[in-house]
Amino acid sequence: MIRPHVVNFRCERWQTPEGDMVTAPLPAGVNGHFGPQLRRFVLAQYHQGQMTAPRLVTLLRSLGIFISKRQVVRLLIEGQDGFLAEARDVLRAGLISAAWITVDDTGARHKATNGFCTQIGNAHFAWFGTTGSKSRLNFLALLRAGYDDYVINAEALAYMQERALAAHVIARMSEHPDRCFTGLSAWNAHLETLGISALKVNPDPVMIATEAALWGSIKAHGFLPDTVIVSDDAGQFNVGQHGLCWVHAERLVHKLDAFTAENRTAQASVRELIWNFYRDLKAYRCAPAKQRKVALRARFDRIFTRKTGFVTLDRLLARLNANKSELLMVLDRPEIPLHTNGSENDIRCHVTRRKVSAGTRSDIGRDCRDAFLGLAKTCAKLKIAFWDYLGDRLAIPDAQAIQRLPDIILARAQSP
Repeated sequence: MIRPHVVNFRCERWQTPEGDMVTAPLPAGVNGHFGPQLRRFVLAQYHQGQMTAPRLVTLLRSLGIFISKRQVVRLLIEGQDGFLAEARDVLRAGLISAAWITVDDTGARHKATNGFCTQIGNAHFAWFGTTGSKSRLNFLALLRAGYDDYVINAEALAYMQERALAAHVIARMSEHPDRCFTGLSAWNAHLETLGISALKVNPDPVMIATEAALWGSIKAHGFLPDTVIVSDDAGQFNVGQHGLCWVHAERLVHKLDAFTAENRTAQASVRELIWNFYRDLKAYRCAPAKQRKVALRARFDRIFTRKTGFVTLDRLLARLNANKSELLMVLDRPEIPLHTNGSENDIRCHVTRRKVSAGTRSDIGRDCRDAFLGLAKTCAKLKIAFWDYLGDRLAIPDAQAIQRLPDIILARAQSP
C-alpha cells in the first residue's frame, strides 16, 4: 500500500539542574522531514528501478506527497555515509577473499566531462568506481579500495623489475629507509628527493615507480593474495596474475573483414576450431586432469600457429598466440571463468543510468550513484532483496534483519 502519511512527533524537553536542555530522541530511522519508508522508496526506485529525479518527483506528487526535486536529490545523496562505507568494505572483502575477479569499464559523465566507470567483481560482489582516467595507474589506485598510501616492499620492487625500470632507480628505492608514504604529495616529494622526477628516460621512471608503489600498497593491505584478474585484454588491467576473456579473443577473428571466398572459408574454419577448443576448456574446468592439460596446450599451438593464407588472419592468430599463458590460465586455475560476461552484465546498469541521465554534478552524487549500484548488484548476487537491505539499513520498524554484506562475502568465500 502506497499512500501519504503525516506524523507529528511531539518530543518532551527537560531542563537539568545545570540549565542544559534534554530533548527526547525521535524513533529509529527518522532523520529529517521525510521518514525512512519514503527514503527507501526513493532509493530503490532511483538506483534499482533506474528512474530519474524529475520522474520521481512527478510520481511522488501524484501520490499526494508535497516534495521538490531538490528534496529528492537530498534524499539520494545526503547522510549516506553508512552506505558509502559498506560499499567500500564490500570491495575490500572481495579483494581479500576472491580467487578471481573480472573487470571492465565504460564511459561515464561527471561535471559535464567525459570519464570512465570501472567495474570490479565476481560471483559474490560487484563494485563501481567513476574516475576521469582509465590508465593502469588509475586501476591500481582503485584496487587500493579507499586507502591512499604508497608502499615500497618486495612486491613493489618485483613490479619495477618486471616493467624494466632501470636498475639504479630500483636501487635508490630499495636503499632508502622510508618505505611507506601517505598521500600523493608525500610520494611525489620522495621521488623529488631521490632525483627520480628529473630523469627523462623510457620507460618513464615516475610512472613505473608510482605503479609499483600502488601495487605494493595493494599487497600490503592483503588484497589479491592469489587472485587472477580476468579482463578483455585492455592494457590497464594487465597486472598481477592475469587471464584473458575467450569471447573477446574470438570476437577479433569474427570482426575481420574477408573479401574473398577463400578468406571467408579460412575465417569460418578458424572460428569453428576456436569454439570447439572453448567447449573442451569448459569441460576441463569441470574435471581437470594433467594429461588433458598437456593435450590442450598442444592443441592451442596447432590452432594459433597455423598458416591459412589469409594474411590479416595469420597476423591475428600470431598475436593471440603471444597471449597463450593468459588465455590458458584456466588450465592452472580451473576455478576462474573463461570470459568476462559477469562484468559485462554488471556494468549494464551503469550504461542504463548513463542513457537516462546526463551524469552527476557533484562528487558526493557520483560516489552515491556508484555505491548504490554496486550494493544493489551485490545484493542480487547474494540472493538478498535490495528492498529488504534498504529497510534494515534505514531502521524501518519490523524490517528483516540483513547481515553486513562484507561479512557475507567473506563467509561465502570460505565455504566449500
